[in-house]
Amino acid sequence: MSTPTNDDSHLWVTWDDYNRLIERLSLQVHQSGWKFDKILCLARGGMRVGDVMSRIFDVPLGILATSSYREAAGTKQGDMDIAQFITITRGTLSGRVLLVDDMVDTGKTFSKVYDHLKSQFTEITELRSAVLWWKGHSQATPDYYVDKLPTNPWIHQPFEDYDSLRPHQLEAWIRKGSQG
Repeated sequence: MSTPTNDDSHLWVTWDDYNRLIERLSLQVHQSGWKFDKILCLARGGMRVGDVMSRIFDVPLGILATSSYREAAGTKQGDMDIAQFITITRGTLSGRVLLVDDMVDTGKTFSKVYDHLKSQFTEITELRSAVLWWKGHSQATPDYYVDKLPTNPWIHQPFEDYDSLRPHQLEAWIRKGSQG
């Protein structure tokens, strides 16, 4: 099955595209010369980005769950929820921290998380942000990004197929995939 055509309203991303974007973002951060101690990814969108980058840079990965896209099957932004705790592989959230997510859309999530981290984690000495996509209508500006999207398209990411897949459908799903 072929990927639909990209236009000003829709950006379709394959797994290969997605992985290349993470690699390009990692290279950009590396080439900036900025050294950081930890990566904090925003769950769920930033988890894959954070996981790969923490492996490439060999630094601890922290995870902060946030949620705002719950309404209309995840296509409409609602109230912001930020988890009370951060899960991190080593130590606490401190020092120079790279905050990663898949995108900055409106910028509301990034702004609220940034304020939350600065007030709740006073041992953070420097906080920078990195995303794959920066949408043109965003009120926040990431420190690092791969693509700026001035027309604010809906980004169709490769893992979205799993948003509507349920356990009782797995057998047929796997059979369909093995026939392709």
